[in-house]
Amino acid sequence: MSKLPLLAFVLVAFAAFAFNMPGELDPEYAQDPDNQEIWYDLSSVTPGPNTYECDDVQDVCTRVLPSSSAAMKTSGEFIKNGTLPVVQP
Repeated sequence: MSKLPLLAFVLVAFAAFAFNMPGELDPEYAQDPDNQEIWYDLSSVTPGPNTYECDDVQDVCTRVLPSSSAAMKTSGEFIKNGTLPVVQP
C-alpha cells in the first residue's frame, strides 16, 4: 500500500513519454519544390506560416519516406516557409 503513489508516478511518467514521442513513430517527409534532390524531415515540425504548408492543390505534399515513390502522407502542394531539417543522404 505504501508503494502505491510511486507506482502511480511511474505509470503517469510512462504514459507521458509514450504519448509524446517525437515524430519517429509517425514519419513525414517533403521534397523541396525547387531542388528535387533535397528532402525535409517534417516528423517533428508543426505546419504553419513559419515552417511549411500544404496548399489546396491536387498533389502530394508529404510522404511517409524521403522517396518520390513512397506512399503519400498529406495531399496538397508543399510550400516551404522557413528553415526545415534536411534529410542527410
